[in-house]
Amino acid sequence: MEMKDIGDLSFEDRLGLLVEAEILASGNKRLMSRLKAANLRLSACIEDLDLKAGRGLDKANIVALSSCDWLRLHRNVLVTGPTGSGKTYTACALAQKACREGFTVVYERASKLFHDLSLAKATGDYHSVLNGLSKKSLLVIDDFALAPLTDEQRRDLLEIVEDRYNRRSTIVVSQVPHDHWHEIIGDPTIADAILDRLVHNAHKLQLKTKVSKRKEESGDIEF
Repeated sequence: MEMKDIGDLSFEDRLGLLVEAEILASGNKRLMSRLKAANLRLSACIEDLDLKAGRGLDKANIVALSSCDWLRLHRNVLVTGPTGSGKTYTACALAQKACREGFTVVYERASKLFHDLSLAKATGDYHSVLNGLSKKSLLVIDDFALAPLTDEQRRDLLEIVEDRYNRRSTIVVSQVPHDHWHEIIGDPTIADAILDRLVHNAHKLQLKTKVSKRKEESGDIEF
């Protein structure tokens, strides 16, 4: 009613404006709900990724991943690289794009995820927690393989990846190259099973940097 010259529009045009406004408002509300549920560690956007030469991020690969077809095909993404190379930012940017495309997402640090699963066993909520994770279109596991896994942790991880294999997608973020994960997981049989479900159908992003991204952003750069 406050729009200038609204009276010059037909009833159909005015109704169309109302419908468009409602669709936009509803879509934004659902997106905010998905982002809140995802609890991403960083507020990241795929359009803001640094694609400079030497970073290890190929523009063609990022454009392909931004389509989210890998999620529709239930494929995984492995993001590895040294500390400060922007691994978490890259993973969160992909996850944020997934939210924008209508997918449900949850972000977990590996240590907290394993701790929460251990507590869930004590309270009798283990299967409920696993079921909740299995329903998310995308699970992001950050800081993976910082230390050798215990027997309980590797069995929990096997349960997670088994539930998601060919049904949902997973992003795994690690400082350790994926070809060293076998020894960190430990038990050869379980490690084979986990990696078979994680690695072989995954897009692999190996990030590189000469200067820590954290130092670069803080201005603390040594010359």
